[in-house]
Parts: sequence; structure tokens; C-alpha cells
Amino acid sequence: MAISEDDENAFREAMRDVRALPPRQHAPPPPKPRPEARFARADERDVLRESLLPPDDPSVLDTGDEVAFRRPWVRGDVLRRLRRGQFAIADEIDLHGLGRHAAHEALRSFIGAAADRGDGCVRVIHGKGRGSGPGGPVLKHVVNHWLRRMDQVVAFATARPVDGGTGAVYVLVATGHGHRAAPRRGR
Repeated sequence: MAISEDDENAFREAMRDVRALPPRQHAPPPPKPRPEARFARADERDVLRESLLPPDDPSVLDTGDEVAFRRPWVRGDVLRRLRRGQFAIADEIDLHGLGRHAAHEALRSFIGAAADRGDGCVRVIHGKGRGSGPGGPVLKHVVNHWLRRMDQVVAFATARPVDGGTGAVYVLVATGHGHRAAPRRGR
């Protein structure tokens, strides 16, 4: 089909004032979605789960009947006084009957609250594990492990028989006022 000269002239006349559009600027691409830290979250969950389990090496938890621990900067005489029960016990928690996860959460919360209140010495009753079977006292071993990992814990030692013996520990808690715990009266 041929275009007539009149049609071509009419088209040019209609387009005479038309100007070319400026070059098109493309809109910036939408921002890429933030990378999902799936593996980092999975790693955090694994670390949390592992922190609740006793170490693979049972010798780390093989505590015998008595346990004792002190931070390197704590003098030996402080640990000796703690073992002798020479600090006033400001509060106590009994973990009997709690499962591992519930016991861990209760202990963590208790120690944190004791530090916040300024309690210098507390008692943690974990039991002797007489009903634990051939594996031995589960809570006693994991409490020993957990307390060592808590920054607020300055030292701990097996309690005297009158305070629970091998079924409990005295714990010196770091407070905002240092780790000074009140001495016991009359003992």
C-alpha cells in the first residue's frame, strides 16, 4: 500500500511541533532484600543447645562428692571460708525435680537476680542424685558446669552437711559492690 503525498504532508504537518523525549532514565532497581542470616541463627540455636548439655569429656564433670571453683583473681582464703560456710546465705534456690532446661533457666534467673539485689552469697540445692541411676547425679554435674560459665559467679563450693552437704553449693555472687559477702554470725 502506497502512501500518498498528501497523507505524508499531513503527517509532517501534524508532527511539526513534536519533540523527541529526553533519553529515558531507568528507575533504580528496588533494593535487594537483606540477606537472611539463616545459618547464623542456626549456629546461635546450636550454641544455646550445646550450652545446656554437659561437655563431651565426662572427666570435666567428674566432680566426685565435693565441688569447688574460684575465678583466678579470687584469693584461696576466700574459697576456704566459703567451704567452711563462713558467709551469710542471703537466698537459696532448690532445683529438685526440675528438668535440665527448666533448671538451667531457673538457675540463670536466680543468679542474675541475686547479683542485681547485691546478695553476696546464695545457696543452690541441686540434690545428691540418689534417684538418677547409674549415670550419677545429673543436676549436680550440670550445675557445676553452668555456674562456671556464669559471669556473675565469683566462686562456689560444696555446702557443709548442715546446709545440704554434697547436695548443695554455696555460691559467691559478684554484685555492683564487689563480691563482698557478709560473714556468718555465731559460727
